[in-house]
Amino acid sequence: MIKIGIIDDEVLARKVLEEYCSKINNFQLVLSTGNPLEFINFLQQNEVDLIFLDIEMPELNGMEILRSMINPPKVILTTAYSEYALESYNYGVVDYLLKPIKIERFLKAIHKIESSKLKEFKKNNSTEELQIKHDGVPVNISFKSILYIQSFGNYLKIFTDSRMYLISETLINITTLLSDNFQRTHKSYIANLGRVTKATRSYVLIEDHKVPVSAMYKIVVFKKLEVLNKNV
Repeated sequence: MIKIGIIDDEVLARKVLEEYCSKINNFQLVLSTGNPLEFINFLQQNEVDLIFLDIEMPELNGMEILRSMINPPKVILTTAYSEYALESYNYGVVDYLLKPIKIERFLKAIHKIESSKLKEFKKNNSTEELQIKHDGVPVNISFKSILYIQSFGNYLKIFTDSRMYLISETLINITTLLSDNFQRTHKSYIANLGRVTKATRSYVLIEDHKVPVSAMYKIVVFKKLEVLNKNV
């Protein structure tokens, strides 16, 4: 899940962004406030992946907040004024939304976030490791050691040779993090096909684990297994 913060002193503007964010499946709104100081205190104690940041606010404006953050989350600026646009990009701002914000423009900004994440994911793939956070601690897991991944509510269970990791993420997002050996086999499962020792119509066997294969994914799973076996 992508953890979202909204900082805007206009109540109506916050409500609009809250509604838009609720339409994005992998967004989790963790803070919505009109108080910049409340946001800064929250950020010191909590993880936030993306913030929608208003510029014109009392006490502390959005540009001042940007300048004060050492390792900021990704930022999308929201404002009724365009004069800060050029300066904002010096701080790595993802996008600059002019109010009133229309849903089409909001979605375009979200697409930029997804594109940015995909580039990071591809970079991650080149290391042959999956980089996750487990209990707030960064962990690198070798692709080869991963057996399969199971959806578990708003979390994922990553089963490896040595242990199981529980992380807050979606199957859709983590698929882009993985190497080509991994394949969705079921609405709730991703399997490392490079570790499969037996395949049937209803499951693949990895070590002593039976990972289900649904009708929707059966054809692509078997085609991919056939290619992998030819390359062995």
